[in-house]
Amino acid sequence: MNSLVKFVQDEFVTKNDIPEFSAGDTITVYYEIKEGNKTRTQFFKGVVLQRKGSGASETFTIRKMSGTVGVERIFPINLPALQKIEVNKRGKVRRARIFYFRGLTGKKARIKEVRK
Repeated sequence: MNSLVKFVQDEFVTKNDIPEFSAGDTITVYYEIKEGNKTRTQFFKGVVLQRKGSGASETFTIRKMSGTVGVERIFPINLPALQKIEVNKRGKVRRARIFYFRGLTGKKARIKEVRK
């Protein structure tokens, strides 16, 4: 049964072409918002806390600071409203899920950048 579900997801779910990114990277996600009969593009720029799942049901969590309040948003990889994802900075972290980042403030909340 699992293989049947996986087969259907692989064959029929449209895949968005997204760049490689992981936890600790700073990315900008551009997505469409429908308000009545109008659509507009909005972006969400922040640090990736985690990537979760696999295949068509994969999601990723982004955190940004809006003033003094932390805002997190979960995006499915195959969301039809996703227009594009830009990787702004590659971060060097030791974990795949950096939930400890929520408790850091000030200079401690900086992530070292990986230079290529």
